[in-house]
Amino acid sequence: MSEVITQQDREYESMEHASAPGASQPMQDRVNNRSLRPNSPTFKKFMTTGWDNQEPDIQPLESSRYTGERLRRLGERFPGERIVIPAGQPKVRNNDCDYAFRPDSAFSYYTGLGQDYEAGAVLVLDPAVQGDDGDSGATHTPMLFVAPRADNSTEDYYRDPHYGEYWVGPRAGLRELERMTGIETHDISQLPDSLGKDVGTESGAVRLRVIREADPSVTSLVEGIRSSHGFDGGDDGTQADDALHEFASEARMVKDSFEIREMRKAVSATKRGFDRILEDLPAVIGRPRSERMLEGAFNSVARELGNEVGYDTIVASGRHAPILHWMRNTGVVEDGEMLLIDAGVEVESLYTADITRTFPVGGRFTPLQRKLYQAVLDSQQAGFEAARPGATYSDIHHACMRVIATRLHDWGVLPVDVEESLSPDGQQHRRWLACGVAHHLGLDVHDCAQARYESYQEAKITPGMIFTIEPGLYFAQNDLLLPPQMRGIGIRIEDDVLMTENGPQWISSGIPKQIDEVEQWMDERARAKA
Repeated sequence: MSEVITQQDREYESMEHASAPGASQPMQDRVNNRSLRPNSPTFKKFMTTGWDNQEPDIQPLESSRYTGERLRRLGERFPGERIVIPAGQPKVRNNDCDYAFRPDSAFSYYTGLGQDYEAGAVLVLDPAVQGDDGDSGATHTPMLFVAPRADNSTEDYYRDPHYGEYWVGPRAGLRELERMTGIETHDISQLPDSLGKDVGTESGAVRLRVIREADPSVTSLVEGIRSSHGFDGGDDGTQADDALHEFASEARMVKDSFEIREMRKAVSATKRGFDRILEDLPAVIGRPRSERMLEGAFNSVARELGNEVGYDTIVASGRHAPILHWMRNTGVVEDGEMLLIDAGVEVESLYTADITRTFPVGGRFTPLQRKLYQAVLDSQQAGFEAARPGATYSDIHHACMRVIATRLHDWGVLPVDVEESLSPDGQQHRRWLACGVAHHLGLDVHDCAQARYESYQEAKITPGMIFTIEPGLYFAQNDLLLPPQMRGIGIRIEDDVLMTENGPQWISSGIPKQIDEVEQWMDERARAKA
C-alpha cells in the first residue's frame, strides 16, 4: 500500500527539526517518521504544473428522478425545521488503514448516491422562507455540502490522501455531484454557517434535527449550535433526532420502481455468486479452510458485478451450519455434509439481496437430509402463502413456526404437543429455530431497523414492500435432546419477496431450491467448471 500524507504530515513538515535525536516527540507526530517527503518550494511548483485535466464524465443518476419525491415527503413531515443527514466518514480498521467507505443508508436514500463518492458529505433540508419557492409549495430546499475537487490545480492534488486526485483519481466535486443528484451543492466549509442560520428558541426560529449516528463530528456541530442558540441539553435534542431517524427508516418500507429494479439486479448478481460457489465446490472438498475458498468465490462476484457484499458472507459446513451467524468460515467442507451459505450482492446503488441456500456437499441429499430440508421448504412456503396485502410479519412468522413445530413433533423431537409449544407460554420448538423468519430488505440487509415495533411487526404488509422469508432448523452438534444422526445439521432456506397488489412474488425464483432442482443445479455448475 502506498504511504499516505496526512494533515499531521503537513504540519510536521512545516516545523523546524531543531530538537536533538531522542528528544521527546508527541505521539501523534510519530506516524510521520516512516518516510521522507519532499517539501521544497521548487517541488510544490513542479507538482502543480504540466498536468492534463482529468474531467470526470458525469451524467444524472437514474435515482435522481426519484429522490425529489422522497425529499418532499421528508420535508412535509418536519416543516420549518432544518434537517441534517450526513453521509458519514471512513471508519478506521487499524492504525492508518480505513475500511472501504460506505455512506449512511438514509443519506443514500435521500440523495440517490451509492458507492463511495461522498465521504464527509452532508445533506441539509433548509426550511423554505415564505415566497422563496413561488407557487411550488415546497417546504424545504435540499442542499448538498461536499468537499470540492482537489484536482491538479491545487496543492491538495498530491498532498491530501482522502480527496487529492493524485491519490484517489478523478472524483466528483460540487459541480459533478449537483449534476448527478439534481440537488443544489455547496462547499462543505459553508456547512457551519448554513446550519446556524436563524436557529433559536423563539417563535418562528429554526430548529435542527440530525441523523445522530451517521457522523459524530456533524452531530457534535449540531449540538454546539443548539447550545449556543439557547437550546438546553438533555433528551429534547435526542428525541427530536430519533424521530427523524425513525421517519427516515419507515419511509423506506415501501419501495418505488427504481428500488425494485435495483433489488432485482442484486438478486441476479447473487445468483451468479452461488453459481461460482457451486463451480468451485468439487475442487475444495476436504481442503483446509475450504469454507473460505467458497466465500472468496462468492465475494469475487460481488466485486465484479456490484459494489460489495451486502453483509459478511456465511459459509457453514457440517457442524458449523447450525451456528446462526458463523462468519469465521475457517472450516473444512466435507463430503456427505450439509453446506449452508447465506450471501447477498450489494449493487452500486447499495441495494442488497439476502439469499440462503443449503446444499448436500456431495451433490445428492441423503434420505435424512431430504426429510429435514423438505420440512424447512414447506415452512417457507407456508409463510409465503400467509403473506398477503393486509397480513403482518407476525402472520408469516406463525405460519412458518406451525410447520416447524408439527414436524418436530412428528419426528419425536418436540417434548410437548404442537399447540402447547406454539402457545406464548410454551415455545419449546424455538430451541431449534430461535431467530425470526422475515425482515425488510433494501439498502440494509435488515432494512428499516429504526422503525417502531407497531410499524414493523404489527403493521400491515402493503404492495411495494420487499422482505425475506427464511425459516430453518438448527440442530447443534452438542444437542443431547436430538437423535445422534440429526446432530450437526443446519438448514436455512431464504428468499426475497416483493409484495404486489395481487399478492407476494418471489424475486429470487430463479435461484433453485426444490430438492431435485438443487441437485440438478449442482451437477450443471460442476460440469460447467470441469
